Amino acid sequence: MRRHRIAAIGGDGIGPEVISAGCRVLAAAARADGGFVLEFEEFDWGSDHWRRTGRMMPEDGLRRLEPFDAIYFGAVGDPHIPDHVTLWELRLAICQGFDQYANVRPTRLLPGVRGPLREELGRAIDWVIVRENSEGEYAGVGGRAHRGLPIEVGMDVAVFTRAGVERICRYACEVAMGRPRRRLTVVTKSNAQRHGMVMWDEVCAEVTARYPDLSVDRMLVDAMTARMVTRPETIDTVLATNLHADILSDLAAALAGSLGIGATANIDPTRKRPSMFEPIHGSAFDITGKGIANPLGCFWTGAMMLDHLGEPAAARRLMAAVEAVTARGETLTPDLGGQAGTEQVTQAVIAALEGANA
Repeated sequence: MRRHRIAAIGGDGIGPEVISAGCRVLAAAARADGGFVLEFEEFDWGSDHWRRTGRMMPEDGLRRLEPFDAIYFGAVGDPHIPDHVTLWELRLAICQGFDQYANVRPTRLLPGVRGPLREELGRAIDWVIVRENSEGEYAGVGGRAHRGLPIEVGMDVAVFTRAGVERICRYACEVAMGRPRRRLTVVTKSNAQRHGMVMWDEVCAEVTARYPDLSVDRMLVDAMTARMVTRPETIDTVLATNLHADILSDLAAALAGSLGIGATANIDPTRKRPSMFEPIHGSAFDITGKGIANPLGCFWTGAMMLDHLGEPAAARRLMAAVEAVTARGETLTPDLGGQAGTEQVTQAVIAALEGANA
């Protein structure tokens, strides 16, 4: 029997609610498969931990996470704590500490879900956005000086390295080659950012040239937003910088019906350290504790985790269960126009998994 150890970090806001639901659904997927088991260990790290200890996670947090096969992460962010504290001391501390340099975000309109686009456009959405996850504008380089004075200055430096651009471009090319259309769009802003982004363009051109079977085009990020809305059928795999892909992937999730559906994998392609899987919806404190958080993004994220762990059949079975529930349209949370709660959706997906195995 194959065993996979999963570190479950609920984090903040609705994070613990959806991670709890996700663990139950993943356990059901493992039972339905019968060939593996998942062993979850919960970590109560996040803003409440910060209030108790002054830290978002313990000083030895990375050491404690390193033996796990994967990390299942809920959300981070608290309206009473500065975002740069919550983000940098937990989620980014894990991503950068484990060099999870490839952020992967799939997007498609699930059956029974209506997005804001006309139906024929919405049904054309089937994308994977690959986000550089370790440098760019989120590298953390910069600072502030002359605080409180009229000459106060704050600076964030976007850092691009040849090694960083090469490795994420190779990863994106491999993702694109594994999809039927074999098409990659490289997103940039080199008309305005004439140093790092020009280097990004040049390095990506060098790397993609090694993939002659790949169809490659390049777009400026502002034009890409319009293309996602007006010509979604022309997009397949997208590669973008840390900041640009962060924005584009939220737009993608909204076009697919709700941020509550979006899934993310933070991957260390070398597999030297555990990768981290999280829904993209954030902590959503406005609905925390109301029992109406959409867990589907967490379930989709869980399917990505199963695939990464070498359980592709279980991943497909889980996504089929999710799609069976959305297709019926009877058990959807308010963000998707329904009246169901988190628990009802969770039970429906588990029932679909058990029914498929009956």
